[in-house]
Amino acid sequence: MISKKIESALNEQIALEAYASFLYLAMASWCNREGLDGCASFMHRQSDEERAHMLRIYTYLAETDGFALTPAIAQPPHEYDSVQAMFEKVYAHEQKVTQSINDLLSLSYAENDHSTLNFLQWYVEEQREEEALMRNILNKIRLIGSGGQSLYYIDKEVDKLNKTAIAQESTEEEN
Repeated sequence: MISKKIESALNEQIALEAYASFLYLAMASWCNREGLDGCASFMHRQSDEERAHMLRIYTYLAETDGFALTPAIAQPPHEYDSVQAMFEKVYAHEQKVTQSINDLLSLSYAENDHSTLNFLQWYVEEQREEEALMRNILNKIRLIGSGGQSLYYIDKEVDKLNKTAIAQESTEEEN
């Protein structure tokens, strides 16, 4: 059985993951409008991934006799000054999620909840990977620069990263 404090904190995490899913979906729409098909595909996959993170917590709460709440989601921003500004927003959001996971770990330690500590380890690794990926994309954007031709190359680089991630996921599913 899970404590009410942990249940409440995990429900807050559900809301954060749900918001991320909608944020990335809104970003995908912006990318589509801007002709950044590779970035749009990347953001669609990120949105799906965030929803899966949310559902993972739903399942965990059910397994531990907790109750998952379906959160109300605030309208995410849907306009960006540039692809770089958009990815800076993504990186900042991933950092916020990492901090939230760290806070959940601290609470789990304080509550002596070893099951939740174990459950959250997956998120610790996932957030390290997410932050590294977004930092890598931002570094590529800074290297490529801005402008029409640069946007073309940025879109191709993000698309390549997305296709690599999809291929890795397929390989992991087969094994």
